[in-house]
Amino acid sequence: MNRRHFLRSATVSALAAPLGRAALAASGEQPLSITISDRTGCTVPRNFTGLSYELAQLTEPNFFSAENHGLVAAFRQLSPQGVLRLGGNSSEFCWFEATPSTPAPKLHIPPGNLTSNWMPHRLFAIPPQAIDHLAGFLEATGWQVIYGVNFGNSTPERAAVEAAYAAKRLGSSLLFFQIGNEPDFYRDANNGTRPAGWDFPDYAREWLAFARAIAAAVPGARFGGPDVGASSDWMTRFANEVAPQLGESLVAVTGHYYAEGPPDDPRVTSARLLAGNPALAKNTQAVVAAADAHHLVYRMTEGNSCYRGGKPGMSNAFASSLWAGDYLLELATLGCAGVNLHGGDSRFLTASLGDHTPGRDVAKGPDKRSGGFYTPIDSEQNQPVGLMPVAYGMFLAQQFAGATMLDVSFHPETHVTAYAAHTARGYQIAIFNKDESHPVDIAITAPQAVHRATAWRLAAPALDATSGITLAGASFDLHQPWQPRHTEKLPLHDGTAHIQLPAASAALVFFA
Repeated sequence: MNRRHFLRSATVSALAAPLGRAALAASGEQPLSITISDRTGCTVPRNFTGLSYELAQLTEPNFFSAENHGLVAAFRQLSPQGVLRLGGNSSEFCWFEATPSTPAPKLHIPPGNLTSNWMPHRLFAIPPQAIDHLAGFLEATGWQVIYGVNFGNSTPERAAVEAAYAAKRLGSSLLFFQIGNEPDFYRDANNGTRPAGWDFPDYAREWLAFARAIAAAVPGARFGGPDVGASSDWMTRFANEVAPQLGESLVAVTGHYYAEGPPDDPRVTSARLLAGNPALAKNTQAVVAAADAHHLVYRMTEGNSCYRGGKPGMSNAFASSLWAGDYLLELATLGCAGVNLHGGDSRFLTASLGDHTPGRDVAKGPDKRSGGFYTPIDSEQNQPVGLMPVAYGMFLAQQFAGATMLDVSFHPETHVTAYAAHTARGYQIAIFNKDESHPVDIAITAPQAVHRATAWRLAAPALDATSGITLAGASFDLHQPWQPRHTEKLPLHDGTAHIQLPAASAALVFFA
């Protein structure tokens, strides 16, 4: 299934437009009038911001370590209390080497030509030291972890041993366990983890066997699932059919979302990325409702701008900044508990794709050096750690953590989106102009009397710019905490602020 069509397979009734989001065409001479309502929506969790990495990254125990100061600083910059998810394709080939004498699991090799298969099909041994160091890393960053265990090439007994060690060492930093990665793709020819014809009932039966083995070894263990790649019907079935069997141990419904892909498809462009997916809002609400009916949360545990490593000139450029800020705030408005954007060291991303590198194959010039074009944090081997363009959008959205979303109203069409919230400091609204060519004049009216309006602008030289990106005039510098360099004072008359938003830019406006 094309990941761009995520959630479109669900059969759901039409739902109302999402609270807090509106859109319109940036045209005409009159200012676009946006009104912030006092009608409240959901409160954004403090740990909404998240990152996703390949579980195989743990084969290098010093990566997720308190001594990896650059990585610690990058995580802390993105959020003081986010969520790290460990999983990905490689998780189906990882095994916990509990002792030097622990035997490796039997590796299932699917039939056919493996050159057309997008799975690693080699094993990755995780030593106990890696989990020990991970515990220190989480303590240093203030983050929690969603720990994925091998479901594709493992047994319930092996999973229980690994989970028991992880739970003991990670303690309260362990948010919940996941079992397997994208099981809805297992039966596909380019995956081959399970035979053709294997379907949700088979998955649920096997998954419960793993979960019960882990629960027996880890009293109080918590779980999320099904961590699908694209099949939203699996998420609703998981909530409806598995939750009653597992009880309070199940805490989250999880799934993935990649907006575009693959990177070597010429139809994948920044313009199409920023146009958005019209089905996303309606169908995400359906998944959130299914989860809520069983007292679960929905978390998007792996995704990004373009699957299979991202597209150069888009996923590693300013277009991804605008996309990420818009996408994260849309999901926050819809009641999603958090978003984990995938990334990491390109060696492990490439390995997770069966050593395919479609993004690198179409890259030009300096981009040839990378393979993880969509990664929020640049952490290549023997290179300094840095935050990538997509991180700017994530950081803008992070300013809504802990806030209560509010409705906004203006004429709904395309190009411009807006998300408002109320915080302890007052009202704030993020506005995205996704039109590449046209600026837009905007008049924003707050719901109550305000005395001051200021703005941080998210800007870059161009949509395909990979440098020169700033928020409030400042770029990230991991040697010191980010601080705004330029907070713009906006004209304010009778509770209405005025701002001009250049083409392909965004702003975060504060009212006090």
